[in-house]
Amino acid sequence: MARLKIYGLARTRAHRVLWMAHELGLEYEHVAIETGPGGARNPDYLAVNPNGRLPAIDDDGLILFESLAINLYLAKKYSAGRLYPASLEDEARAWQWSLWATNEIERGVNAWSFHAVRLPPRERDASIAAEAIQVLSPPFSVLDGALADRPHLLGGSFTVADLNVAAVASRALAMDLAKWPRVDAWLRRCHDRPAAQAVLRLREAADAGCSIDTIRAAAKRNRL
Repeated sequence: MARLKIYGLARTRAHRVLWMAHELGLEYEHVAIETGPGGARNPDYLAVNPNGRLPAIDDDGLILFESLAINLYLAKKYSAGRLYPASLEDEARAWQWSLWATNEIERGVNAWSFHAVRLPPRERDASIAAEAIQVLSPPFSVLDGALADRPHLLGGSFTVADLNVAAVASRALAMDLAKWPRVDAWLRRCHDRPAAQAVLRLREAADAGCSIDTIRAAAKRNRL
């Protein structure tokens, strides 16, 4: 039996943790639960994550929630010096970029995705999608600048910093990123990795099986 359990469908933020597990080659049990009352708000899951949000993990008895914190933990435990930086300075930069992603781009990418792609066409608000692009422009310019002299965020190698930021930005693969060519190339390079491709297939299957009501509920829950 796998020591690691990952809770959450691949179309939720659980896809970030699934990507990390695939990068690390970890065996895991995928508890593919849904959002809402029948899943993440079910009392059994609330005993794992009282916030009622996805994902969470149980790693041999250690319970963690918050997807990017989970990834930092898994990378450090199973890939120190490779996916997890060897130096204190690069460790700090990995934390910096992970927090930056949640603070600067996550909401904008989600807003754009719902109103440009995921909601039914008649329910999309073009003004919200356009505003999301405006909100994303400054941080995407920061990211583009950070990649000016390096292929990855911490230098020459792919690390947890790249995985966390690229996972948060993954719905932007469908966005026109011509204004930020280095971001575009980097995001596609990250998602061309075999582990990312495997999890994108899981997410596409989860997206395809998702009801319109569930998508509407997700947009409402995220105030989008």
